[in-house]
Amino acid sequence: MMKGETTRWGTSPGRMGREACAVGRKKREWPLFFLCLSAALYGLALIFSATRYEETLHGLVGKQAVALGGGVVLCLLLSVLDVRKLLEKLWWLLPVVNVGLLLLLVPLGNDDGTGNKSWISLPGGGFNLQPAEVVKISFLLLLALQLRKLGEKGLNRPKAVFLLLLHVLALCALLYGVSGDIGMVAVYLAVYLVMLWSAGVHPLWLLGEVAAGVGAVVLLWPRLPEYVRMRFLVVFDHGLDPLGKGFQQERSLLAIGSGQVTGQGYLQGTQTQSPSPSALPARHTDFIFSVAGEELGLVGCLLILALLGAILFRCVWLAHRSRDPLFAAVAMGVAGVFGAQTILNIGMCLYVAPVVGVTLPFFSYGGSSLLTAFGGVGIVMSMKQEKLGGSGNWPGA
Repeated sequence: MMKGETTRWGTSPGRMGREACAVGRKKREWPLFFLCLSAALYGLALIFSATRYEETLHGLVGKQAVALGGGVVLCLLLSVLDVRKLLEKLWWLLPVVNVGLLLLLVPLGNDDGTGNKSWISLPGGGFNLQPAEVVKISFLLLLALQLRKLGEKGLNRPKAVFLLLLHVLALCALLYGVSGDIGMVAVYLAVYLVMLWSAGVHPLWLLGEVAAGVGAVVLLWPRLPEYVRMRFLVVFDHGLDPLGKGFQQERSLLAIGSGQVTGQGYLQGTQTQSPSPSALPARHTDFIFSVAGEELGLVGCLLILALLGAILFRCVWLAHRSRDPLFAAVAMGVAGVFGAQTILNIGMCLYVAPVVGVTLPFFSYGGSSLLTAFGGVGIVMSMKQEKLGGSGNWPGA
């Protein structure tokens, strides 16, 4: 792609600045905001139900409510800032944030009982920070800027593809090296592929990278910890370790299946309300979808899918209509984050994906996850333009 050539989003990265200055005033993106707020409130109700069985967990609802309030404030604050201008001036802070936050896990990280050294305990209040959650936003912003810069001379040049690949591999290697968090590595890689495709990188390049990635996994498989390998193997053979590594997902399937169409009733789930933590492990975090399935049935699960689907659709639609490739890349990056986490989390609950500790966006308990989700939405709201273009910018539009 040469300078002046159109991308999947219609306008070349080289012309982005002139186009962005000409589109006029911004208009608030309220539909996306209220969809996210509705999902978070629904998630708060599910967390309340999932933590009633244990008195020591009651405070988690309050912490999630505080995170929700903070997320809303952060989202609205970002929406009134000129994020594009800030990115232009302070882009150099993004790699510092990416590397600096992850390196903090070396002396300060703890596994919070998950096996992944992914959290930093904050003083006072019992709050934990998950640096990888924050870094996924700064990562997609930096990648969007890199796509714009490299796109000025063409993204399908071998040098451009190599530099983009080097960026994501270096960050994923650092993340896995300091925390062992395979789930978040998978999210980063998914975001990378989505953003490169949306920016106009040829599918053959992406297919080649995926093939190389599969080969790397095969070579590195024997070096992975045994508990990680077992989490993958039980997905293909549910009878391999049903009382060990497959236990959580066995209970999850039982909970979802017992809810049938309309569920056992809110606050009435047999496993959700059981006083035994092993009845449905991690019910307020990894398996919040299973809580909805048991207590609210298929109807409750479809409502979750509808809300998340609408959020994804809105982000993709905004990217599709934009004249600004930087905004389009950021919006697609945020959509990639939400989409990858949704697929991985619900896949875990349905026993078709390994347990990798990925939260369900806006629903699972986790302050870092909720704050960064609303932060990403706030950035999209800030960069959204009133004049989004005519009939759309997909190929053939």
